[in-house]
Amino acid sequence: MIWTLPSRAVAAIVGAGILCLAAGVRVPAENGPHQPDAKRGAEIAARGTSHVPACAQCHAFSGASDSSGAFPMIAGQSPYYLAKQMRDFTTSDRANAIMSPIAKALSADDIADVSEYYASNSVQFMPLAAADAAIVAKGRQLARVGDAAKGIQACNNCHGPDGAGIPPAIPYLAGQYAQYIAFELRMWKRGFRKSSPDSMALVARQLDDQQIAAVAAYYQQVRGPAAAAASEQ
Repeated sequence: MIWTLPSRAVAAIVGAGILCLAAGVRVPAENGPHQPDAKRGAEIAARGTSHVPACAQCHAFSGASDSSGAFPMIAGQSPYYLAKQMRDFTTSDRANAIMSPIAKALSADDIADVSEYYASNSVQFMPLAAADAAIVAKGRQLARVGDAAKGIQACNNCHGPDGAGIPPAIPYLAGQYAQYIAFELRMWKRGFRKSSPDSMALVARQLDDQQIAAVAAYYQQVRGPAAAAASEQ
């Protein structure tokens, strides 16, 4: 026997489907894992979602953030690194009053899409005041050579030539804001940031405040990953 639905039931089902499409409800893909969508990520960056504000409010649409250094430059970081940081914000590994609630309100697909968008952007640099040359020179020494007397390895050993980064897991530091670098090093040093306990936390505890300020000042004035890689060739 062939069963058929009453015409009113068919109309209700079709109508519900139209409403879902009109409301922008995303239907999960049935063919494998979600493929990151940079275009949709750009929409989240520009407008946010029903649960979170636009990323651009703090990080700018370009991902350059602003020259205050309160928010990091995220343009051009690898999508893997950006997504991992968002996941860390949802745990005690990287608790943050601003980012943790936002990260927890985003779906895994949202995180993948917005990470893909910002990773696809080119790094843009804000005009910044030049740091003291002596401080920059001290930072360069730490970045390239380290401090043998204190058993501190060169930052470039992990972060690449002059902080160019080693994607996908190691972020670039070249051109990153000094205030942000220094703040995160202090968070590791004091135990508030719990990610990378066997690498960054150990290094940060070995650095004094002057060394933190110096290496942060040095990396800020290196003009981007490409320039950093070329500087040591």
